[in-house]
Amino acid sequence: MADLFTIIFQIFWMVLIVSSLTPLFKSFSLHASREGIIRSIEKKRNSRVITLIHREESISLFGVPIRRYIDIEDSEELIRAIKMTPNDMPIDIIIHTPGGLVLAAEQIANALKKHKRKVTVFVPHYAMSGGTLIALAADEIVMDENAVLGPVDPQLGQYPAASILSVVRKKDINEIDDQTLILADVAEKAIRQMKEYVTDLLKEKYNEKAEELADKLVSGYWTHDYPITIEKARELGLKVTSDMPKEVYMLMDLYKQSGKRRPSVNYVPVDYKNLKGK
Repeated sequence: MADLFTIIFQIFWMVLIVSSLTPLFKSFSLHASREGIIRSIEKKRNSRVITLIHREESISLFGVPIRRYIDIEDSEELIRAIKMTPNDMPIDIIIHTPGGLVLAAEQIANALKKHKRKVTVFVPHYAMSGGTLIALAADEIVMDENAVLGPVDPQLGQYPAASILSVVRKKDINEIDDQTLILADVAEKAIRQMKEYVTDLLKEKYNEKAEELADKLVSGYWTHDYPITIEKARELGLKVTSDMPKEVYMLMDLYKQSGKRRPSVNYVPVDYKNLKGK
C-alpha cells in the first residue's frame, strides 16, 4: 500500500512539473517561430525588421493575460534596436497597437526620423494614436486595405483636449470653475505642442502641406478612435501604399489573442486566392 501511495505521489509531481513547464516550452517555440519569420523578411528586403505589436498575451507559468500599450520600455528597446542598425541599412517596423504614452511614441518617432536610410512602417491591422505618430515619422507607410490609423489629438485623462477647449469657449468665464480653466489652459498648450511636433515630423516629406495635415490630425476634428482608412489617409494627402508582404501576415498569426475559451471566428485556413488556376 505504501509503495502504491509513493508511485501515485511521484506521478502527481511529474504531472505538476510537466504542466508547469509546458507553457515555457510553448513560449520558447513561439519566439523561435517569430524570429524565423523576422529573419526571412530581413533577408528578403535587406533591412532591419523591428516589431511593435501589442496584444493580450499569456505570461508566466500561470498564463495570466495582460494588455500592453506603448510605454517607456518599448521606446528604450526600439531605440536600442535602431542604434544597432547601420546607417546604410533600411529599417522596416511592423506596428499593431492601440497607442500609449505620448512621450514614448515621440522618442521612437524621433529616432526613426534621424535614421539615414529608408524607414518603412507596415500596418497590417491598426496603429492608433501613438502608433500613428510613429508611422508619420516613416518615409513610407504600408497599410493593409482594411487597416486603419487614428488621430493624434492630445488626451487629458479621460477627456480630449479639444473638447475641453470647446466647452470653455462656449460658456461665460464667470460660470467656469478654476479646475476646468486650468484644464483648458493645459489643453491649449497640449494641442499647440502636438501640432508643432507633427508639423516638424512631416515637413520634409510634405513641405507646405505639413501644417494642414498636422491640423487635421491633431485639432480634434474626429473622436480619438476615429478610423482613418487607407482611402481616408490618401484623401488627407498621406503617402500610403497597400503592398503588404505576406510574411507580415504570417508573423501576425503568431500573435494570437489569448484568454479565450473558444475562437469567435472560424474558417478553413486555406488561401483560396492562390489555389485558383492550380
